[in-house]
Amino acid sequence: MYKLFMLIALPVLGVCWVAYAVWLHKVRKEEKNRPKPVSKRLEKTRSEVLDWAQKMATMESPREKALRRRRELKAQRQQEEQKKQQPDS
Repeated sequence: MYKLFMLIALPVLGVCWVAYAVWLHKVRKEEKNRPKPVSKRLEKTRSEVLDWAQKMATMESPREKALRRRRELKAQRQQEEQKKQQPDS
């Protein structure tokens, strides 16, 4: 009786393991093609980082502000000097 049980159970068990391996391979392949789910927290963090990066791209450093201001003052002084020289001519 034990021999009969083993002759039936072992091949059935082997077939089941093969079917399980095939099924598991199929599931992994489908998951690989499926896009990964994105959490709300990750979306929020990405949008905050994107906003910060845009602000940093438009931000002027203090050195750049000082140089721009210096150029503006220099141009303004030159215009004032030209205005002073024009009536004298």
